Amino acid sequence: MPRPDRSEERRAELLPVVAEAFAELGYRRASTAELADRCGVRVNILYRLWPDKQAMFIAAIRHVFDRSLETWEALLADGGDAGAPELLRYEAKHLGEHGFYRILFAGLGETDDPEIKAALAETYADFLAFIRTQVAAHRGAPPRGGGAAVDLAVWAILGLGTIANVGRELGLLPPRLRERLLPEMGDLLLDG
Repeated sequence: MPRPDRSEERRAELLPVVAEAFAELGYRRASTAELADRCGVRVNILYRLWPDKQAMFIAAIRHVFDRSLETWEALLADGGDAGAPELLRYEAKHLGEHGFYRILFAGLGETDDPEIKAALAETYADFLAFIRTQVAAHRGAPPRGGGAAVDLAVWAILGLGTIANVGRELGLLPPRLRERLLPEMGDLLLDG
């Protein structure tokens, strides 16, 4: 009797470790040998799960959104003050603490690779769609309604998160200011 295929389960188990390595080392410096070592497996095990390093990196890009969405949905499910302002307050304290934004930043340096570019575009589109839903709900607009004003707020909120991470990475934005950036500026954007 053949053994059951546990590939999907194994990928899910190793992906957080792979993502952490890409967040720390970037795409080019993370060798498959280093990835395997951090996962505690041989390189051939990684190649059974992903066809190549590029596929591992693309999976790590997706992992950034999936982890964020999981966190945000849990916050929203808890109720209370949940909603866009609560998400901004949460992100003000926790944005970038795992360094996963570095995976997206590393990916931006690899956009000459069409598959990485497509994965980044899909991930950013998903971030934008989620933020759009939250902004529209906050404003009492239908998820696809609100027009340019909502779209501008969505892009600006995504930009605030990016700037907060750039400020963190370069040591230019002190933690106290970084913690104020998203809720204070985000509230202005939410309310239009």
